Amino acid sequence: MPPSALQTLLDAAGDRSLPPVERWNPPREGDIDIRIAANGDWYHEGGLIRRFAIAKLFATILRVDDGEHFLVTPAEKLKIRVDDAPFVATDMETDGEGRARRILFTTNVDDVVLADAEHPIVVEDRKGEPRPYVVVRRGLRALIARSVFYRLVDLAEPGADGEFSVWSAGERFVLGRDG
Repeated sequence: MPPSALQTLLDAAGDRSLPPVERWNPPREGDIDIRIAANGDWYHEGGLIRRFAIAKLFATILRVDDGEHFLVTPAEKLKIRVDDAPFVATDMETDGEGRARRILFTTNVDDVVLADAEHPIVVEDRKGEPRPYVVVRRGLRALIARSVFYRLVDLAEPGADGEFSVWSAGERFVLGRDG
């Protein structure tokens, strides 16, 4: 039996190695005029970074410390601005049902993440509107795109507690409440 598309994506994600930015404590710190917009676009000195490979490379050295975002190398730690979340979950794949379901997100910078205990789905209320995120790595989050969130909501099941939730990798994630 051939592996599922979801398993193929999981295997590829597991093969991707990232720099150990959480272990780096560089001697120089500063700021750099880089901003990640709420839609996931990266800007340098006000201009859109048009080369996807550059944004993707920067994403691999991104770290969050005390709510602030930094690009980190062994030599420098540079603070950047992030309007919302540094990534956007632009696609979703699922397999299984109920508690056996697995939900896999792909981000705008090609990160692939399985929603589980280490990578929870979190829905915040912003002015009465749901703002859904999935933790990608090291505390860095991806805003779940509206179209992807609608697909996620379609999978939700109501609970006796009035909460609508989905299961992934044996974990329950609440998406909202009835009413």
